[in-house]
Amino acid sequence: QVQLVETGGGLVQPGGSLTLSCAVTGSIESIYVMGWYRRAPGKRREVVATIAKGGGTNYPDSLKGRFIISRDNANNTVNLQMNSLKPDDTAVYYCNAQYGSRLVDYWGQGTQVTVSS
Repeated sequence: QVQLVETGGGLVQPGGSLTLSCAVTGSIESIYVMGWYRRAPGKRREVVATIAKGGGTNYPDSLKGRFIISRDNANNTVNLQMNSLKPDDTAVYYCNAQYGSRLVDYWGQGTQVTVSS
């Protein structure tokens, strides 16, 4: 099992940048994919970025070039750098881990990101 704790959310002006961090504890070696998801008010949860155990990354086309996911293996964290933020990026952002051969989902508690002037 794993535990995920997100930090780094907050209020940012349009055009600004923010970096979210997900601290991972537990059986880290059994995590196959890590990811960031978000849920905006009144909308369904959507994937923001994923990074596989081997380092491969994926982003939805709408976010490519603005968001960057990375792993810090020394500190057991997965980070999400968000640039050129827009009001539409306002959401609760969740860290996700797909664990074990059955890819069981684990979730953090979420961190609020608000983009507003």
